[in-house]
Amino acid sequence: MEFKNNQSIYIQIADNLSDKIINEEYKPGDKIPSVRELAAEVGVNPNTIMRTYTELQSKGIIENKRGIGYFVTDIAPESIMKERKNLFFEKILPQFIKEASQLGITPEELKKHLDL
Repeated sequence: MEFKNNQSIYIQIADNLSDKIINEEYKPGDKIPSVRELAAEVGVNPNTIMRTYTELQSKGIIENKRGIGYFVTDIAPESIMKERKNLFFEKILPQFIKEASQLGITPEELKKHLDL
């Protein structure tokens, strides 16, 4: 995994795990890699993974079953989508609109590119 300089590594790892949950690589009830397994896989200190897992637990995305490991919660996919939609509407879209306005891009021009 390649890391960006503009964001904490543990947040980037949490985002990556969240992507895997949204893309159904990990489904609700699935066991995720142990702290040591994931640390070795992404090439970071296990303490970084513990911080990642603590963050995801605080958001209700994963849960720790003592002695067994970490598991994806039933509400994880919906919770991640809700958080990401909020981020999109609060930060990404306003910046996008500002940039489009500065470039003189009309709503009609945008609509041509937004038809999916």
